[in-house]
Amino acid sequence: MNKKKWLLVSMAALTLTATACSTKSDPTTPAAAPATPAPAASGAAPAKVEAKPALKSLQIWQKDDYNTYPVAKLLEDKTGYKVQYDMLPQDKPQDKLNILVASAEPYDAITTGGGSEFKALYADYAKKGALTDLGPLIDKFGPNIKASVSQATLDAAKVDGKLYAVPTVAVSFAGTSLMIRQDWLDKLGLKAPTTLDELTAVLKAFKEKDPGGNGDKNVPFTIKGDDPLVSNISGAFGLTNYYNDIDGKLVPRILDPNFKEYINYMTDLFKQGLLDKEFGVNKDATMKEKFSSGRAGVMPLHWADVPVIADALKKTQPDAKINYIPALKGKDGKYGVSASSGFDRITFIPKASKHPEDAIKWINAKLEKDTFKTMAIGEEGKHYTFKDGSYMPILPIFTDERNQANNFLMGVDEKNYPTYWQARVRKDPRLFEAWEFLNIKQPADTRKVDVLGISPFMPEYSKNFQQLNTMVNDYAVKLVFGAENITGLEAFQTKYKAAGGDASLKEINDWYPTSKK
Repeated sequence: MNKKKWLLVSMAALTLTATACSTKSDPTTPAAAPATPAPAASGAAPAKVEAKPALKSLQIWQKDDYNTYPVAKLLEDKTGYKVQYDMLPQDKPQDKLNILVASAEPYDAITTGGGSEFKALYADYAKKGALTDLGPLIDKFGPNIKASVSQATLDAAKVDGKLYAVPTVAVSFAGTSLMIRQDWLDKLGLKAPTTLDELTAVLKAFKEKDPGGNGDKNVPFTIKGDDPLVSNISGAFGLTNYYNDIDGKLVPRILDPNFKEYINYMTDLFKQGLLDKEFGVNKDATMKEKFSSGRAGVMPLHWADVPVIADALKKTQPDAKINYIPALKGKDGKYGVSASSGFDRITFIPKASKHPEDAIKWINAKLEKDTFKTMAIGEEGKHYTFKDGSYMPILPIFTDERNQANNFLMGVDEKNYPTYWQARVRKDPRLFEAWEFLNIKQPADTRKVDVLGISPFMPEYSKNFQQLNTMVNDYAVKLVFGAENITGLEAFQTKYKAAGGDASLKEINDWYPTSKK
């Protein structure tokens, strides 16, 4: 979209702002009171301290209100900035984000996820002139940002040589795999599946013997419609990440020879009534509700969501037990789950911000070493203990006051945060058990790192990623449902290549060899 079209979209979107923006900010909210100045030297006029403006920050979704969460008050006291926090929705946050950016909603900072889809949106906004160039501001007001965030990380976030965001590096671990009702397995005298054939057999037993007693509401296996290439199962076909290495080149799933085999497997599950017949319209919350209400036996789940799902399930089925299944092996021995790399979060300042300098000063103040540590894991002796090189949370106060502290991060102390992070995964035994299974107890080669996570900005890839991924997901859903026939795969691949797939593929593989040096 050229700049003229972008302006037209922006003007049109202004009419949507009143309904699209569910902000809670009050334009009459006073700015935070200035800090008390130090006593002036005898005979000298007291130093003038300017009041800091109130800021507006748009964050990723979380279950609690940011504004009343204890970390918000801590940061206000430590940085001197009063901040009004708003959230993106849990489902399809990209759509809402596009509206807010196009309508020039005056946020001073916007934090999104750091995955490929959000990296693509970020780069697109930067190319269209919707974001503030942070390089000069960080040079002038961001010494803590420079000291905390490595130059390599900052370089990876640049678009056309300019830095428009403060990236938050991910602590690299496997995240999502297949969760199963262990009590259903126990009731039927079955072991957790380790191969695709064993998974099919288990799902058949769940359907035919209905260990949950759900009758016609029984759902052996549920997934969500916008993610039909399911973690763990996709790994058994070598399709672990969006792009995977084949003979030294990165190839997108849709062009991988094993894509057809994956679809055939999932279609077979669907035809047998083993895969949720409503999966195409399932949202994330719908899928989780089917599992946590006791209707479904298997679903993909990130380890961070395990305690919430376990608690919800216990309310309806007190004796329920859940476990991850091992990485499933395909017929040729392939297996694996995706391991994150790159950015966990991206924070940028839109051109519509009324206080870009103060936004950088605020982010910089959050990265002062003691402030950052207190924000991330709290106070020693109150929220955590430190012994033999390990941080252990003090419960329940750590969970009450720091459980969602990671959502306030805008850049991290890259040297120390991986150690601080230990306290987070130990805050709930169920959480630690789930994380440990995926990242410690499974063989190391189970975790397939997404090499594109920390790749530099690539114009074609960034521009095309979201639309191409949506194309592939929609097509995969239609194939499994039977609305499309797999015999049309080659024609779809041609369409995919013409829509930007070829350009992205060339760009990625021009870069890929350099990443191995």
